[in-house]
Amino acid sequence: MPAATSASRFRSTASTAYDWFLVVTACASGIAVLLSGLRVGGALAAVIPGLPDAGPATTWALPVVRLLGDGLATVTVGMLVTSAFLLPGDGRTVSPHGYLLLRRASLTALGWAVAALSLMVLTVSDLLGQPLETLKPATVVSFATMISQGQSLMLQAGLALTVALLARAGVSRGLAATVTILALIAVLPPAFTGHAAGAGDHQIAVTSLALHILAAAVWIGGLVALLMVRRSRMLAEAAARYSRLALGCIVAVTVSGLANAAVRLGTVDQLWQSRYGWLVLGKVAALLILGVLGAAHRCRTLPALRAGSRWAFTRLAAGELIVFAATVGLAVALSRSPTPVPVSGIDADPITELLGFPMPAAPTAGNLLGQPLPDMFFLTLCAVGVGGYLAGVRRMHVAGHRWPLARTASWVGGLLLLAATTNLGVARYAYVLFSAHMAQHMVLSMLVPILLVGGAPVTLALRALRRPADPQVRGAREWLLIAVHSRVTKLLTHPLVALGIYTGSLFGLYFSDLLGVLMRSHLGHLAMLTHFVVAGYLLFWVLVGVDPGRRRLPHPLLVIIHLASMMAHGFFGLVLMQTTTVIAPDWYIAVHPAWASSLLADQNLGAGIAWAFGELPAVVVMIILVRQWIRADVREQARLDRAADRADATGEEDDLARYNAFLAASGQADSGARRATGSDQH
Repeated sequence: MPAATSASRFRSTASTAYDWFLVVTACASGIAVLLSGLRVGGALAAVIPGLPDAGPATTWALPVVRLLGDGLATVTVGMLVTSAFLLPGDGRTVSPHGYLLLRRASLTALGWAVAALSLMVLTVSDLLGQPLETLKPATVVSFATMISQGQSLMLQAGLALTVALLARAGVSRGLAATVTILALIAVLPPAFTGHAAGAGDHQIAVTSLALHILAAAVWIGGLVALLMVRRSRMLAEAAARYSRLALGCIVAVTVSGLANAAVRLGTVDQLWQSRYGWLVLGKVAALLILGVLGAAHRCRTLPALRAGSRWAFTRLAAGELIVFAATVGLAVALSRSPTPVPVSGIDADPITELLGFPMPAAPTAGNLLGQPLPDMFFLTLCAVGVGGYLAGVRRMHVAGHRWPLARTASWVGGLLLLAATTNLGVARYAYVLFSAHMAQHMVLSMLVPILLVGGAPVTLALRALRRPADPQVRGAREWLLIAVHSRVTKLLTHPLVALGIYTGSLFGLYFSDLLGVLMRSHLGHLAMLTHFVVAGYLLFWVLVGVDPGRRRLPHPLLVIIHLASMMAHGFFGLVLMQTTTVIAPDWYIAVHPAWASSLLADQNLGAGIAWAFGELPAVVVMIILVRQWIRADVREQARLDRAADRADATGEEDDLARYNAFLAASGQADSGARRATGSDQH
């Protein structure tokens, strides 16, 4: 027994020493590549005489703190993802190793929050060219509350602190999933400021950078978390699930990285003719190395893990982690290096600065369809939605089950319409013309949701997704079931709530200052367009949806709800047509094209579109409702007939027979009462 205890202590000590060795080696790799990248990229150029200089402390500390913050954020996300989704649970709670990861994530999230606050102070010093010792607290507070870059860092620090607190608040798997989603949101705010937000074509730059950061955090952080639980007996299964997740992350990182680099480089020759391009080539090389290591994991170490050999996985994962650290250092160096395409300039076109693209020419059919404005968010959403749906249909077909072709056509058509409305030329004009924006709104809130609801995606997912072999593992199907039957879903699918969200957003957006605020921010614009689709989906899911999770309501009540939505929509269009003041004047005055009609004339055109557009979708929904009503009556009558046939065969009374007997008895009682009353009168 003492010998076994000594061996256990020795293994624990050796494991701890190995962990510290990995941490030190990874940090050294990241810092070395960071400093080299800063020098190669020109971020450490000599100070120009006459311009303010923040001093060497800020110059060197800013990228190092940025690297530290990114590293802590990545590790936090990876530990939370692994605890909530990759490791098996213990009933409703996370596993013991999941509990360990939650507690460690709390500590790293706290360090992440401190790093974000420190980065905010260093950024003020860098922007103003003032040494740290001369900065005044009021200056930092003003930067944090009034400048978008400071606001994003403050928001990130607040979210990271919330993650740190919630990670210690409990051990339920639902709480772990919620904290994971919050941590994923927390890594995004800085993506909407800096190079990406200020560059032309920021529709591509911002959303591709956000996707890049999310995928990289899950990819790198997940590997770190697996190394932390390498002594667990569940490592083989968790590593297999991570491998599938990492494959998707590789694709996302590659596509988003190429799109982002294309925006910032401008032309292909800048890859070898600019210092920024050299760093991009270095990052591409690192990505290729990581791809090779990932393939080695799938081909060699996963089978070795299943056979009981953990050292092969640990050795290869450690090497991969060091390359990851160097890649993160290279990414930070890229963020500090000047790009070949200037982010802003003195002679920059103010419209391009505001919109991310030059003012479009007068609208024609060719311009509306032939001048695309790609947005990585909606392109990715539509590509994943179509690919995942078709994969589910194929799996059903292979299993010998039929899936209605009409549902597939409805879903694919809805996503293609969504992609066209948010990425073709009409998306350009939606920024500068109220009428084009209103047409985009109507399509996204009515036509697209009706088609998507008709695809019954939840039903397909529940039938096509496989159950995990381990009952303690929650796969995508299990999480989907939890979401469908959650209290939030029950609340959102309440008919009054769904109707209120749909109609309330119409009046709340256009009869307040909200539209102008959202149009000035790319994130706000994305949130607004997404809300249009989600609000419409909720309403039409309540009305004509067939997926589980929605409230089952009588068809007459559904018809009344639909009529109420039609009346609210028509009333909105009528009120908008009678409005004599310009909506969101601060935005539309700034971007009003010279070739366009007056603001009020264009606004009246948009009001007419809103008033008239809903007629055809409303008729389609009413036809679907009536058809479902008739089918429900037919099914109910068939059920009653089958019950009657069973009653005749068994000699038992069915519900219909008992109901008819009740009516007959009631009729005889009424006749007897009338006769008795007549006798009394005589």
